[in-house]
Amino acid sequence: MPTKPFRDRREAGQRLARALTRYATRDDVVVLALPRGGVPVAFEVADTLRVPLDVFLVRKLGAPGHPEFAIGAIAAGGVRVLSEDVIAALGIPPAVVEQIAAREQLELERRDKAYHGDRPKPPLRAKTVIVIDDGLATGSTMEAAVSALRQHGVARIVVAAPVGAADSCHRLQALADEVVCLETPEPFQAVGRWYRAFDQTTDEEVTDLLRRANSRQTPASPAAAGTEIDRIRAGAVVLQEDTSAYR
Repeated sequence: MPTKPFRDRREAGQRLARALTRYATRDDVVVLALPRGGVPVAFEVADTLRVPLDVFLVRKLGAPGHPEFAIGAIAAGGVRVLSEDVIAALGIPPAVVEQIAAREQLELERRDKAYHGDRPKPPLRAKTVIVIDDGLATGSTMEAAVSALRQHGVARIVVAAPVGAADSCHRLQALADEVVCLETPEPFQAVGRWYRAFDQTTDEEVTDLLRRANSRQTPASPAAAGTEIDRIRAGAVVLQEDTSAYR
């Protein structure tokens, strides 16, 4: 395996899309990205599969002094997933965990307003939902997302990521209906290690990709095309040909 199998998130998304082609052009499929890093990956998947794209807001709870190291996560709907063994091993008091969770809840609400604005969220009930992140390290953020999505009455949850720790991908198989991890290198260490370019995704990039995905023109359905043809025919005027010039 190459040291860094992915050039950037865009290439990772394109490769991930090829592993998900069975979900292409289905009207019961929605792609949900975990922002921010998951959005560029998910955009490529949704664009290739020709299905709707949105974000699903989940916030990682970072360890004190080491915010990139997850001790848990929160998601929309009041869902909270805590890595109790990690918290105990690090000796983090419950009051500190609550402070971290409260801070991340405020950020979750801010992002919800920034990313969605007045745009309605796609319906999820009875849908097949493909949840995408740029990588799965501890998997706690994705675990919170899956738990929250179950409360939305979805029909099927597919967890997908270009790269992930083997134990995290394996653990998520017990929670999701399907897990697609393209690469499971060992030792894993960190998501960014497996990308040659791993710049931080900004809020502006997220909103731009969501705008592009939602403004994408989709072909008219046969029924719609037929309706348009009928409308044109109804307004047509039959011309009477003057044949005198040919006499």
